[in-house]
Amino acid sequence: MEQQYNLRSPAVKRLMREARELREPTHQYHAQPLEDNLFEWHFTVAGASDSAFDGGRYHGRIILPSEYPMKPPHIIVLTPNGRFIVGHKICLSVSGYHPETWQPSWSIRTVLLALIGFMPTKGEGAIGALDYTDQERVKLAKRSVNFVCPTCGLRGGDALPDRPEGQSALSAEDEALAAQISFKGAKSATSTSSSPAQPDASNKSSCTTKAAAAASEVSTSAEPTPSGSSTSASDASVAADDRGSGPAPSSAQSPAQSGTRQRKPGKAKGASAGALPRSAAVAERQTHAFDWIWTVLVYLLVLTLVGLGVRRLFFL
Repeated sequence: MEQQYNLRSPAVKRLMREARELREPTHQYHAQPLEDNLFEWHFTVAGASDSAFDGGRYHGRIILPSEYPMKPPHIIVLTPNGRFIVGHKICLSVSGYHPETWQPSWSIRTVLLALIGFMPTKGEGAIGALDYTDQERVKLAKRSVNFVCPTCGLRGGDALPDRPEGQSALSAEDEALAAQISFKGAKSATSTSSSPAQPDASNKSSCTTKAAAAASEVSTSAEPTPSGSSTSASDASVAADDRGSGPAPSSAQSPAQSGTRQRKPGKAKGASAGALPRSAAVAERQTHAFDWIWTVLVYLLVLTLVGLGVRRLFFL
């Protein structure tokens, strides 16, 4: 793999170093890049203890930008879990939806610890979030060990070793790293619990606003089909995903819906509580462009008239 990449690139150096550090799986997590793509990693994390996810093994993808670690990665969970929509980019404080909270000192290990910590929390309408009941999540946790990734072929139950009896969920090193995942309004969880981080309320609000804006844009842009019926919910979901924000989560979605459709990683955008729909933003940019062109033309006309006046004075 080293021959395929520029070894002088900071991103390549960093990812190769992290691949060496994470080569051996722990009982909590494991992640490695694909053999033919250093910027796509597959991971497996264990469900947080003392939660509905306890005993589960959850597999997913991490899509890293070429500017890593200056920009955050995108996270996609592939195993049905009842907390995140399968096959879609999810909104976390350490994901590409929040570059404003990302720190270059964080790593893929930080992302995995944050994911474990966020799983037992409420989705509250955030992008890529679900709020299944604990009973449904327990059932999915039991099934997760039999999930096999169609890309790397790894089975969930074979990805991580069992935790030794009497050993704490997190090592001292992981607890110290988890303590860094603390934002405004968040509580740092550095105890022996396997929930290393709690989400920031402002990040939840931002994600919820973006999800609501995407859902509103889809509903207003849906036109009747030739048969007189409106666009189906699945078409609306695909349309929202094409805009890079993912579909608005629905509490009526059943655990059997896998949603394996995957998108190419896009450039991360910061969350904005007052974000405009795409069509409105384009119209606003066009209006500003026309105003700017009109101002330049008026300015040139004034300069021309002033020049003619000065020339006439000199020749009189």
